[in-house]
Amino acid sequence: MPKRTLHEEESLIEGELIGRSDGIGIARLEDILHQKHSLIFNRRTLQRRLQKLIDEGRAVTEGAAAALVYKATSKAADLHATRVSASAEVSLPQMDQDLPVSEDGAVIRDHVRQPLMMRRPVGYNRRFLDDYEAGVTFYLPRDLREQLHEIGRTSVEGRPAGTYARDILNRLLVDLSWASSRLEGNTYSRLDTQNLIEFGQVAEGKDIVETQMILNHKAAIEMLIEDAEEIGFDVFTFQNLHAILSENLMSDDAASGRMRRRPVEISGTVFQPLAMPQVLEECFRTVLAKTAAIPDPFE
Repeated sequence: MPKRTLHEEESLIEGELIGRSDGIGIARLEDILHQKHSLIFNRRTLQRRLQKLIDEGRAVTEGAAAALVYKATSKAADLHATRVSASAEVSLPQMDQDLPVSEDGAVIRDHVRQPLMMRRPVGYNRRFLDDYEAGVTFYLPRDLREQLHEIGRTSVEGRPAGTYARDILNRLLVDLSWASSRLEGNTYSRLDTQNLIEFGQVAEGKDIVETQMILNHKAAIEMLIEDAEEIGFDVFTFQNLHAILSENLMSDDAASGRMRRRPVEISGTVFQPLAMPQVLEECFRTVLAKTAAIPDPFE
């Protein structure tokens, strides 16, 4: 994910304040920015962003101490509406007009390009999961699966699990830690990541949260390699992975390493993720069971 500009960050923060008549506390705002926009701030940085909005008349505070909340002003709402309207006019780019798609694909493409207010909110389609049968349902044609198997073969077939990963451990730690963190909005460069992992050098000007994220990914990869014989598609493995990846990154430490217990939202979409903990747990276990039964990793 490309690094967002200061202006883009302020716009996202402002957008989350707008429409919340009761305001929002800074801890809750941190969670929403992380979950919806993959924006991770340390507290002081977020406070500076909010103070800038206040200084510009785009936000106000109400209450004090633990009860302090931030609210958007009418000026902010007007400015935000203008920006959204302007961006909507150019959000249907010409850059992929020549990209060949099937007739069904064109219908889907045109649908997801509609403004949000024209889309019908939808939840998770359980049939996609329930109808899937390992070894029976295939999403790739046979010739492509065979090609992927061919180019994916290594010289360590028949050796213990994790052997090849150990052989390329250093490169894997850097590349995967950098790429995975980047997907979550981390601004560390690959060189920064390499210096941190190999020499313990923290990149200058980076938030401690970004550094922690890189180190968490490194620890998670090491766990997968070192415990390759014991891990699997099971609850224990995934809870431990989540605990390692989220260490010191969540406002609620109790949420680390466990299934979420509250609803989340995803910006830029009308998709409504599953919210009931019982349903989440059921789907999670179904995914694990079906994944463990897959005979072909390229299906």
